[in-house]
Amino acid sequence: MSDAAVPSRLRWRCRRGMQELDILLGRWLESCWARSGSDLRQAFEALLECEDDVIWDWLMGRAEPDAVLAQIVEEIRELGFGDRAN
Repeated sequence: MSDAAVPSRLRWRCRRGMQELDILLGRWLESCWARSGSDLRQAFEALLECEDDVIWDWLMGRAEPDAVLAQIVEEIRELGFGDRAN
């Protein structure tokens, strides 16, 4: 798959059962994917393999991910919801 097609494919994978996750994951993809290194990109793709409720608990700080996902979860937390209207 070409590098240009990856974000498009991931955008579909960011669509979740919770609108809040759609926003948070999509925001990171739009804001950070292009400037991130391969380790962080791989962590983001691994995060997308997880169940919505697990991701939500990590992002809300109710649980902590393993070391592989900790940095990506922290970056998404830092971006937060911002002022985007939903």
